[in-house]
Amino acid sequence: MISIRPSRPTDDERALEIWASAVDATHDFLSPEDRLAIGKEVAGFLPGTPMTVAVDASDRALGFMIVDDGSIEALFVDAACHGQGVGKALIEHAIQALGAHRLEVNEQNARARGFYRRMAFAEIGRKEVDGQGRPYPLILMELRS
Repeated sequence: MISIRPSRPTDDERALEIWASAVDATHDFLSPEDRLAIGKEVAGFLPGTPMTVAVDASDRALGFMIVDDGSIEALFVDAACHGQGVGKALIEHAIQALGAHRLEVNEQNARARGFYRRMAFAEIGRKEVDGQGRPYPLILMELRS
């Protein structure tokens, strides 16, 4: 059973593990240099950031997301839990409880784009570079009404 709860300071280390697991499983388009640089950036800002966490019956974090002002800013699920409903539980919570209705996803991450389409998001635009100006285009998606 998957439960959703706000993050706690004790979740920070596990969130970094989840991020690394998810990125290593789904972001093979990143150069090794960019993967390392982005990992350092995430390690610098993720601890202490308010997150929403999906946990199992023993309260072990399986995935997390960051939602701000109606936008899903980040959503990562431990690679070992992909396809088990963790991401779906997080998205449903984001929409129903947090009012999320938009997100950006790496264009090269076809699996995530398909997942978001299945969760009722539609592609509405494209950015040529990511938020740090790296050559990883982003697809803008919005919840279909």
